[in-house]
Amino acid sequence: MTEQDNATVNLREGKQEKFKTTIIDAKNDDSTLRVLVTGASGFIGSRLVSRLTSSSIISSISNPHFLSAHQHNDGGNNKPTAKRRRQIICMTRDPKLLEDKIDNIKEKVEIVEADVMIYQQLVEALYGIDVAFYLIHSMEGSSSKEWKKFAQKDRKAAENFARAATECGVKRIIYLGGLVHDQDTRYQDLSEHMRSRIEVGKILKISSSSKVTILRAAVILGHGGGSFQMLKYLVERLPIMVCPKWVLTKSQPIAVDDVVTYLVKAMESKDTENKTLDIGGPDILTYVNMMKRYAKIINNRPLKILIIPFLTPRLSSYWVDLVTPVKASLARPLIDSLKYEAIVKDDSIKKIIPIKLKTFEEAILAAKQEEEEEEEEEERIAEQPKITKTEQIERKERTSHWLNNKILIASLFLMAAVGSTYYIFNTRPEIFGFQLLALATLWYLAIVVALYFVSKGARLGAMISGVVGWVSLAFWIIDSLYTFMGQSVISTTTNPNYLMTLRNIVGPIIAAMVVAASHNVFHKIRIHSL
Repeated sequence: MTEQDNATVNLREGKQEKFKTTIIDAKNDDSTLRVLVTGASGFIGSRLVSRLTSSSIISSISNPHFLSAHQHNDGGNNKPTAKRRRQIICMTRDPKLLEDKIDNIKEKVEIVEADVMIYQQLVEALYGIDVAFYLIHSMEGSSSKEWKKFAQKDRKAAENFARAATECGVKRIIYLGGLVHDQDTRYQDLSEHMRSRIEVGKILKISSSSKVTILRAAVILGHGGGSFQMLKYLVERLPIMVCPKWVLTKSQPIAVDDVVTYLVKAMESKDTENKTLDIGGPDILTYVNMMKRYAKIINNRPLKILIIPFLTPRLSSYWVDLVTPVKASLARPLIDSLKYEAIVKDDSIKKIIPIKLKTFEEAILAAKQEEEEEEEEEERIAEQPKITKTEQIERKERTSHWLNNKILIASLFLMAAVGSTYYIFNTRPEIFGFQLLALATLWYLAIVVALYFVSKGARLGAMISGVVGWVSLAFWIIDSLYTFMGQSVISTTTNPNYLMTLRNIVGPIIAAMVVAASHNVFHKIRIHSL
């Protein structure tokens, strides 16, 4: 007996009788439209749930499936319409995460804890559902080995969902995929990420009996989204932008609120059934244009950009990881998607769902406003006796990120001051040699760059600090060998005086502080998603 058969038998045998009875009652109630949102705690899913719960009534036009005993005629065109109560079911692997994202969520929706990789849980979640939103993507993993397997996970997840939807009689599936025109690009030349997004849509269409609607979007702009985070921090943290050639590829970014509007209205429209529709904002921009516009909107300053053709998506993802809170495992598929032109070629969605789309500038300002409101809310919560999630994390740690950051900045300044004593209390003329002066210049420059990025909260600053700290520690230890060997390594004629000997004792201690603090800051930035 297959896994699918076992799941069906288990459900029918009554392992979840209470659950099943509730679902069947709702299924037999024609006045209720049951809508399942997968990935409900995600960037798109949480916003979709909020929008769907803002109104408990859905209106459907000329759709026999949605008609109920509440039919009435529209005086304008005499077409039958129906109003049905909308019941929202959120499917998530972590209900607590969903509760943290949406206030009073339990009062608004039914929460189902289920994993798309476990078929039986899917059957239980989908039984009695009319419309299902498929918003699941395995874009990243906790290790490189996991990341390489994300396409396999997406395939298995889509196959499970399609079979379970067919088993449970789900009438419609709405899937949000990536905007890529595979007919213009050889399929094998696409990145694994983009091939996976295309494949998921095909599996849902072919392997399920549901009517499938696929919406394809390019860069989605909104607070909390990977694309917006990457754009925001690259512009705000880098005085000079070093970019690969993929930043010259055209894209059609769209505001996250417009994406959610399209998803909701696609559910309400019969004309979107069994169709693949491209969605995009009113602006067609390269990533360079996006960065320049963002800099003008937020900082009102021109952006200096240097394009280097040899930066691969892998190297670019590591750079993004060091400068922004976006992990390399997430940055790489995002960058992969930016390598291909992503503009709307078929705008038939505008006739089916006519909405006023936000411009790039409006999308950025909306994201920044949401970010500011969230920060204000966090400050308000922090003033209350209740312990916040960040405080709970910090209480478990020996030292906080804030303290380590201050220690790192202070110790970098101290290390630079101690290094200056080579020229203030110098008794060895070799210190002023060209090679040592060039190395000293690089050393000071590295400290300045490290301080800049540490002050911006980027992991790159902690990494540079660590490297400079280790190099300084090694140098000062080597320079102190004369106390045992009787001869200075730097000078063959003169040994350091008393003050410089004291410096060679204090210096390594400060360098060790830099190393320790940089290590802590590097890892705490990732823990706190800064």
